[in-house]
Amino acid sequence: MEGGDLEAAVAEQRREIVASRALDTDADYAFQLQMMEAVRASLSPSRPSASGSPPAAADGAWLVGGDGDGDGDGDGRSLATALMLDEMERYAQEHQDREHCEAEFRRMRQDLDRRVHDMRFAAEIVGIPEEEWRNYGDEYHKPFQAGCLSSAASSSSSSSASSGECFRVHVKGLVSEEWIKDEKVVVAGLGVAVCDFKDNVIIELKKPLINDVLVSDLEAEIQALVQGLHAAVCLDLKRVNVLISDVRLYNYVRGIQLPGQSKIAAPLNEVTMLQKKLTQFGATLVGPNDSKYAYKLARDAIVSQISWPEETNHGKSLKETCVICFEDKSVTEMFSVEECLHRYCFTCMKRHVEAKLLDGVMIKCPHDGCNSEVKIDSCGGFLEPNVISIMSQRMKEASVPVTERVYCPNPRCSTLMSKQEVLEYSRSAFVGAERSGARNCMKCQFFFCVDCKVPWHYNMTCYEYQMSNATATAGDAQLKSLARKRLWRECVKCKNLVELAEGCYHITCRCGHEFCYTCGAEWRNKKATCSCPIWNERNIIRDGRRRY
Repeated sequence: MEGGDLEAAVAEQRREIVASRALDTDADYAFQLQMMEAVRASLSPSRPSASGSPPAAADGAWLVGGDGDGDGDGDGRSLATALMLDEMERYAQEHQDREHCEAEFRRMRQDLDRRVHDMRFAAEIVGIPEEEWRNYGDEYHKPFQAGCLSSAASSSSSSSASSGECFRVHVKGLVSEEWIKDEKVVVAGLGVAVCDFKDNVIIELKKPLINDVLVSDLEAEIQALVQGLHAAVCLDLKRVNVLISDVRLYNYVRGIQLPGQSKIAAPLNEVTMLQKKLTQFGATLVGPNDSKYAYKLARDAIVSQISWPEETNHGKSLKETCVICFEDKSVTEMFSVEECLHRYCFTCMKRHVEAKLLDGVMIKCPHDGCNSEVKIDSCGGFLEPNVISIMSQRMKEASVPVTERVYCPNPRCSTLMSKQEVLEYSRSAFVGAERSGARNCMKCQFFFCVDCKVPWHYNMTCYEYQMSNATATAGDAQLKSLARKRLWRECVKCKNLVELAEGCYHITCRCGHEFCYTCGAEWRNKKATCSCPIWNERNIIRDGRRRY
């Protein structure tokens, strides 16, 4: 039955039900009036009531809908009729929604077939010889005909332009502990991304998993796979490869492991039934970064459950609770870490980033146990430009091993470089640069010695320069004097100075070299090669003041 005919039939049936309900009510009312007259006549024969007079107010309990002990069949019929009408309206709405969904999928399938057709035609054009293209290129045309190639318009699925291609389905299910105001909740969501053979997104789905029973990570992953296969079947895709990041789900899908719990057996059986509707089905185990797009969709589904609308002076605003300060913030003031998508307010993230910069370490996500890196480009909303510049420098330093770091000795430059890249850059300016140690700064073109870390000492070897110390700057002399006074120790591997504030004499430099702080002897296999004492009481026990 067509949609218009169904709606007309439902409307006609609704009118008949309303009319029959009104007819039943009138008949009941007339019957009760007759019963009232008969009772009055039997109780008061000397004063018969007129046949047309209405019953007294006290006898209103006999009427339909009264509060007395009269017949309740009328109320029962009215309730049944109302429920029937509600059911018919709900069915009509579901039918309309289903038709809208099917029409949308038909449109998407036709767009997909058009895309495949265009790519095939482009491949044919690339294979045409250059001479033939110059002579006949203007005459090549191959318009897309939906009636012939679209799987939506053809009864045969093999006529679809996309039937011979293999499509990727990225799936991800997440379960997360979040805060909504002062309450800690567990929410779940799933994300699905159906992509073509060029990994272009065809359709994306993000859906919250709302259930009274808490779901596990595996159950959320299975539900994401079910939704992904449903989308593939609705798109009439025949060859599908599912990208799974959960090892357990991959083992179940591949048949390596059988489900031992009945809780996951039912959705896995649904996965098996959906596989049978495909001509070819494959599953690939991928890493977390390969399912990043589906992960973002699942995370968005979780965020939609932990935000709520609130009236403000500027109208309605979506609010979200920051899990660090536990304050309710606008979603526009929340920062999402790019890799893991954990969310925190701008104020807390600013404090976190500035504290890590002071410590001289890489900026990681504040979430406990999360090692996701905070990208510089994403911090512009809450950091000043000078802090971003410092952060960029620190991240560049962290990317270069300590033993490979080289800083330009020019005080106006001080650019960070790695030994290998500055060597490759300097080979064009110095003959034998690798043997001599002469380097050319990649930014300011300043010539310097990579071994002595000073401006290039012309006509002098490194040994002669270090013995004469003729070109040492005043700053270098002051630093060496301060190091002798404070008893600082120089690491023999990276030449950096180390100060012992507290603790034992076993020093592990940031370059990884281990040595004795007292004499500088190397530690091997966590054991000292000297006979110096390992610790001193004054460096171990503190009295509230820092000891140097």
